[in-house]
Amino acid sequence: MQTSGSTKGKSKPSNLIPGATGDWEVVIGMEVHAQVASHAKLFSGASTEFGGSPNSHVSLVDAAMPGMLPVINEECVAQAVRTGLGLNAAINLTSVFDRKNYFYPDLPQGYQISQYKQPIVGEGVVEIDVDGELMKVGIERLHLEQDAGKSIHDQHPDYTYVDLNRSGVALMEIVSKPDLRSSKQAQAYVSKLRSILRYLGTCDGDMEKGNLRADVNVSVRKPGEPLGTRCEIKNVNSIRFIGQAVEVEARRQIDIIEEGGKIDQETRLFDSAKGETRSMRSKEEAHDYRYFPDPDLLPLEMTQGYVDGLKKALPELPDEKRTRFVKQYGLSAYDADVLVAERENAEFFETVAKGRDGKTAANWVINDLFGRLNKEGKEIAASPVSAAQLGAILDLIANNTISGKIAKDLFEIVWSEGGDPADIVDKRGMKQVTDTGAIEKVVDEIIAANPKQVEQIKANPKTMGWFVGQVMKLSGGKANPAAVNDVLRRKLGI
Repeated sequence: MQTSGSTKGKSKPSNLIPGATGDWEVVIGMEVHAQVASHAKLFSGASTEFGGSPNSHVSLVDAAMPGMLPVINEECVAQAVRTGLGLNAAINLTSVFDRKNYFYPDLPQGYQISQYKQPIVGEGVVEIDVDGELMKVGIERLHLEQDAGKSIHDQHPDYTYVDLNRSGVALMEIVSKPDLRSSKQAQAYVSKLRSILRYLGTCDGDMEKGNLRADVNVSVRKPGEPLGTRCEIKNVNSIRFIGQAVEVEARRQIDIIEEGGKIDQETRLFDSAKGETRSMRSKEEAHDYRYFPDPDLLPLEMTQGYVDGLKKALPELPDEKRTRFVKQYGLSAYDADVLVAERENAEFFETVAKGRDGKTAANWVINDLFGRLNKEGKEIAASPVSAAQLGAILDLIANNTISGKIAKDLFEIVWSEGGDPADIVDKRGMKQVTDTGAIEKVVDEIIAANPKQVEQIKANPKTMGWFVGQVMKLSGGKANPAAVNDVLRRKLGI
């Protein structure tokens, strides 16, 4: 929803979009639908498991059989409260379920049970980082509602089939204020929201399965002018598509206005294949849905003690963890952001860093491990190198058993073959050479074979890196770099 009263998220010149008549500002509000992580639906005991055969997870309540009454799922309520607390939002101790009336084949009741004027969660805030700049995005509300079923159009040219497996599944609709001013900010907001939900365990955030999807409200205006007419882009199901949809829709609106036309308030769909949005229907207003309190459900009332109990059990959230990582491990803000984006990644890092140098652990986890995982399209849970194995490699570096170069080779062996890093080093003779006598022999050979380079290094000691590289090459990377430097300086009189 967009309201002209919002003053947050002021745009910067870098967020302005050039047009034929000057610069334009895009204004974005988000309605994110997050499927509640629960085994049963919002008002029935039917399963929420994904992938069942059509209409196999449907109770009489979900199918709207006459006389069937909804019964609230307490775990769904608790998950909504946890989410509200994670969004630094006000929890409303009394909330009301309403009937939102509209007809669609996959909505068997002819109405959706939702919340309108009295939602379970009120205003909150989410902090995002865009290109190193922190900004706060206001949360307007979070309300609980039931999902509709699914219409299937591609099985027969003359028929539409309906699958009610999703009918009645609990959703949290999280509505932002119109504080976002660019596609990057919109993407960062949904990414951060997804991260918070996954940390809390209130939604798995799986956008491919439709468990997290966004309705993106876009309008444009000249900077400083009142808000323009908005269009809602419905059910965008990936972070990348959210960015593309915003840019495409903003450009469409700018072109229409600059050509003398006006924007119609409507609901649109984003076609990722064609890179365009297209009209779906005119945008409804609240009165079109004839909201009224659901007569089958009493107002939902909670005690402050109940809310406080849920708050005490909350896990450490991304912002808190980021601050701690910077302070406890001496990490840069960027590295901390990378590590805390996913809860599993942060836990992996902390296992590696326990009792070790935090910066070194972060460097290996981010560059070597994450880099290899991304290259092979693997998640952290499927990493061939465990946290314990990576920690063992770092221990071998720290106690001078292996050099950094050997450690890279060892990482590759563990990735491909598994095994205990220390055993691999012993069995394959990978220990670095710390024997000064052996290193001196190699250094003497290189000095004797390169008299010109000897003169150069005496004139300019900064070129000694060439000699170090030659020694490491001849030793197969096994020579201790510190010992090599000491021997070279002594032999060359530096």
